Amino acid sequence: MYEFSFELDDFQKDACNFVNEGKSVVVCAPTGAGKTVIAQHAIHKALAEGKRIFYTTPLKALSNQKYYDFGEKYGYDKVGLLTGDTSLNRNGQIVVMTTEVFRNMLYGTNFGSVTDNMKDVKYVVLDEVHYMNDEQRGTVWEESIIYCPTNVQIIALSATVANADELTDWINTVHSKTELVDTDFRPVPLRFFYFDSSQPTRLLPLLTPSGQLNKKIRPEKRVFGKKLQNKKSYVKKVIRNLEQNDMLPAIYFTFSRKKCDEQMEKCASLDLISKGERAQIQQIIDEYIADNPHLYNNKHIEYLLCGVASHHAGLLPAWKGLVEKLFQKGLIKVVFATETLAAGINMPARSTVISATSKRTDSGHRMLTASEFLQMSGRAGRRGMDEIGYVTIIGTQFQSPEEVAELVLSDANPLESRFSPSYSMVLNLLQRFCLDEAKELILKSFGYFSSGTRLQPLIKAQEQIMGEIKSREFACPHRLADSEMHEYDKLRHIYVQNRQTYKKICKQERSKNRPLSSEVIQFGAQTKEMLNKMHTFPCDNCKLYKKHSKNIEVLERFSVRYNKLEKEIEKQKDIFWNKFLAHRSVLIDMGYLKDDYPTEQGVTTSQVRSENELFIAEIIFSGVLENLTPAQLAAVVCAITTEDLRVDIPYLPISEPVRKTLNLIRNIRRKVEKVQTRYSVEAPMYINPYFSSLIELWVEGAEWETITEQVDMGEGDIVRSFKRVVDVLRQFTTIENVPEVLVFTAREAIDKIQREPVDID
Repeated sequence: MYEFSFELDDFQKDACNFVNEGKSVVVCAPTGAGKTVIAQHAIHKALAEGKRIFYTTPLKALSNQKYYDFGEKYGYDKVGLLTGDTSLNRNGQIVVMTTEVFRNMLYGTNFGSVTDNMKDVKYVVLDEVHYMNDEQRGTVWEESIIYCPTNVQIIALSATVANADELTDWINTVHSKTELVDTDFRPVPLRFFYFDSSQPTRLLPLLTPSGQLNKKIRPEKRVFGKKLQNKKSYVKKVIRNLEQNDMLPAIYFTFSRKKCDEQMEKCASLDLISKGERAQIQQIIDEYIADNPHLYNNKHIEYLLCGVASHHAGLLPAWKGLVEKLFQKGLIKVVFATETLAAGINMPARSTVISATSKRTDSGHRMLTASEFLQMSGRAGRRGMDEIGYVTIIGTQFQSPEEVAELVLSDANPLESRFSPSYSMVLNLLQRFCLDEAKELILKSFGYFSSGTRLQPLIKAQEQIMGEIKSREFACPHRLADSEMHEYDKLRHIYVQNRQTYKKICKQERSKNRPLSSEVIQFGAQTKEMLNKMHTFPCDNCKLYKKHSKNIEVLERFSVRYNKLEKEIEKQKDIFWNKFLAHRSVLIDMGYLKDDYPTEQGVTTSQVRSENELFIAEIIFSGVLENLTPAQLAAVVCAITTEDLRVDIPYLPISEPVRKTLNLIRNIRRKVEKVQTRYSVEAPMYINPYFSSLIELWVEGAEWETITEQVDMGEGDIVRSFKRVVDVLRQFTTIENVPEVLVFTAREAIDKIQREPVDID
């Protein structure tokens, strides 16, 4: 084993030994426990053996960070970086990449053949593998594990999850011999506190030594309407409490970007840093801005000089990099951040503050999941620096102290499969495998493997219904079968209706002094015959008749529910394969597949990476993009890659060619929608020109200030939308069968988009 300069913990030794034995390993441990050591051990083995190792992360920012860390440690000549828009030393011995890039390599399409891509690769580290739970991107981790060559050892690093054994069993089944190292050991234990606004001068321990809720904590008073909007903010009191108890530096998690900035402004006057620290901060800012002049007039500089900062997706990537740098050096005392900061960025703190254990969603407030809470609270406690990490939860009216205590004591949530076949997946698999082989691969998904667990609630509901059915079994005193009872019920029902009808006719005829017609007399006789027939059934005089009848009615309802559940279980069992077949049907219908092999258009579509590859391909092949200027092309691509926004922003007029092109694209969307609806496929198709006029101005040479003045939106959001455009335009230049004129325009557009601050990660 590689000799580290410190004594390894037991779980680290176990995992490293499994790697030495040639096995894959799943390491499941709390945030900050030191999982990266196992990856470092594999890196040293790869370097010593003359082999290669891929290190994958879920975020581009995290990939950049690992690239610089490994570059400094092992030498930049040995380290490569591959993200959506960066390719450095791709044949290096240690290559850091996003998990999407790794998955794309395994498809062996526009990244070259799988054999070339995986040449000499012995280890693959899948960092933050619990991202498999991610609604939008989770499927990438499953695909990566399924398609990874079995001679490559997988080192899967995960935060605490409830079903790590199930994940390990699955990798063991679909890949190669895999061992689990699961620990709840935290090198720096956590202590939990509660801020109760009725006692603002102190932080209260959340739990008693025996693990019960502290009875001194009081629930927050309920306020509504304007009172809620004007509710006093206690953020300064909270930070002052942390400072007085030597619990800084802290990450203060809040679920609103606006609040991050507001709280930073409120705390700027707290005087959290010394004169010497202020001078250090100023020096680092000056050096950083010399390399990143676009940050020169950033309005947040004054707050950094007070030792506070905010960190969220609305800020420029380079600015967030500066905040991270200052925080890692201990110069920023409080960072107000959204929950995205909890996702792996190296920003250890002595304390974390969680502003609420509930968060607002589109369907109202909901409690944080145990895993979300663990991810945020786990940022507290710096290994080698702190003996204890502190977690403070702020009391709000949307949660009770009891709910907070329950959350703190909860185990992590299980990993759930987000596996979802897409057009690209269908085309890539059928390019390399026949339909039966593709089915085998789909049935290897974690979702299919764990379907027993996933179906458990449905099966349990079914068992409960069956129990009800059995408990309601009725012993008829006359030993009549339910079918005979049904016959009596049916006869009785018809008799009652006929008798009412007969009486009504008789009454009408009497009122008009008319004799009854022969038809009516016959109807009356038939009705009486029904009554006589009813008397032949023992039910007619049975005291338990009503009970028996009601029982049958209830049993029928239970039977309907049982059968519905049965259908749902069958549907869920084959849900992934059925989705695959539905996407395949759309592709066949639209001419992208023939005899279960991609056509020329299908090959192109297999190389596209977007939320709806078919939509992008149809736009390319329609020819509507070929007469646009670089600025107009960027504006159109921006509209079809921008998701529906939750916030309202003013409409900014777009140029005539862009408007006309988007109208033509709306016709394409209608065409694809029609076919998707026919086969019950749901794949989003966006046409949102929110940022189109901005990117058009930018490509034409406008200054960044001109862009940001147009709309009240975070600079980070604008940069992210522009980067998404670059990603799709770059695909236009690498995938097959794209018209040459479009390739040249796309290249020119990329060159003009990629300038400060857009090109800085």
